Amino acid sequence: MAEPVAMPDRLDDLVRAAAQTVPHRIALRDKDTQLSYAELDAQVSRCAGVVRNHWHASGGVIALVAALDPAFAVAYYGIVRGGASVAIVNAHLRGENLAHVLRLSGARIAIVTHEMRDRIQEARRWVPELTEVLLTRGDAGGTGAECLEDLVDNHAPVTATPPASADEVACIQFTSGTTGPAKGVQLSHQNLVTNAHQVAKAHRLNGDAVMLNHLPSFHPMHLNAGLAAMATHVLCRSADGADAVDEANNYGATHFYSLPVRLARLAADPRLPGLRLATVRTILSGGSALLPAAAEALSAHFGVAAIQGYGLAETSPLTHGDLPERPTVGSVGPPVEGTECRTVDVDSRQPLPVGERGEVQVRGPQVMRGYLAGVDNPIDRDGWLSTGDIGYIRYDGVLFLVDRTKDVFKCDNWLVSPSEIEAVLARHSDVADCAVVDVPDPFRGAVAYAFIVPRSPDADLGRVLEEANAGLSDFERLHGIEAVDAIPRSPNGKILRRDLRARAPHTPD
Repeated sequence: MAEPVAMPDRLDDLVRAAAQTVPHRIALRDKDTQLSYAELDAQVSRCAGVVRNHWHASGGVIALVAALDPAFAVAYYGIVRGGASVAIVNAHLRGENLAHVLRLSGARIAIVTHEMRDRIQEARRWVPELTEVLLTRGDAGGTGAECLEDLVDNHAPVTATPPASADEVACIQFTSGTTGPAKGVQLSHQNLVTNAHQVAKAHRLNGDAVMLNHLPSFHPMHLNAGLAAMATHVLCRSADGADAVDEANNYGATHFYSLPVRLARLAADPRLPGLRLATVRTILSGGSALLPAAAEALSAHFGVAAIQGYGLAETSPLTHGDLPERPTVGSVGPPVEGTECRTVDVDSRQPLPVGERGEVQVRGPQVMRGYLAGVDNPIDRDGWLSTGDIGYIRYDGVLFLVDRTKDVFKCDNWLVSPSEIEAVLARHSDVADCAVVDVPDPFRGAVAYAFIVPRSPDADLGRVLEEANAGLSDFERLHGIEAVDAIPRSPNGKILRRDLRARAPHTPD
């Protein structure tokens, strides 16, 4: 049967369209669960019944922890089909950071995993409006806690979908919070449905695709794109890259999704020479920058492209994707369909010509409606979103990212990119990991300072500093270096530079 190309108006209609077209195709599977599209759609409708009739939550917000579990998909689409908005909560959040996103979302109901239950209960001290917490699945601890799985199994499905404009908010996602408190991003049905089809096209997904998901949590981008393509999604919860390779082969995966930090570990794994990918056509990385050396090593070994894309919570998220059939190592590729990109001068805000570095701006149908809680909207009157990233665009539209605007700094009025200095350090044989931050200087504005994880305890930091500086311009030169046990990173691998700045000396050596 031919698969439709028309895009639905509602996010949850991605499920309905697939169930009507390929009802018996496997939508989601892991080692314990397998759901066809027809079964997924039926569970989504019963979950919607819980939202509307049991909780009377239509029109409200329900928080949902992004667990790598088929139950996440049921709840994600079920909440939306029930007429509520779903607020996606990072499973790694703790304490005040967790309380902040719950409070910001305005949710009064939270659906969580066993692992997060105690943390959520603790956070409720700061979030009095959160009145109900339940588990996604049955309580293995035997405490009798209510779970969504039981409610869904015992509830009648909705018989009619509540009316919704394509511009209505379907989902609230949160920025990573690496440079300040997380912001709540309001994404409409149109934002998410459009981007699902943009991602499916950019990643060359279709009904024959099998997506191996080797991420620590479920990102709606992968879920939505898989449904738009009517593909099969395989969830791998093991953090071990070799296990993920085995799972990809076991299920005939065509697309291998992972994080840069996991792919870098796989590229350096001593077991790599013995690993093969039998059916995978593309390795795809996202969340932060994938080191070119890791991409090249994996591509050379497995014989397939290892590519990365670019996007933000504010763009649903994807705006760029490298081409699987013609990758450009070190780039994030051209814009996805229907998306425009330009760079502007960081001071004057004037558009820049091809090849010149400036702040990246994007425009397209996947750009958010705005932030929660009155945060200033970074979208100008012409629809351009300022991303906060520095980059340049090649003659053919391919985008190369350099750094974050909040991470770059000026030395002697030259713009300095910590990421470019890190790339030089990372090539040194004594450096296992590294990060660079700016240190104030009374004469030059700021200078670079490095934190490194040495490969061995007897690594000569002085030699590392000297040899790295030999390959840097004067304004990029490191004015200090310090050994650390680990570089602090967010769950998706982004360096927490503000934590390192607090540790750096106030003046350079």
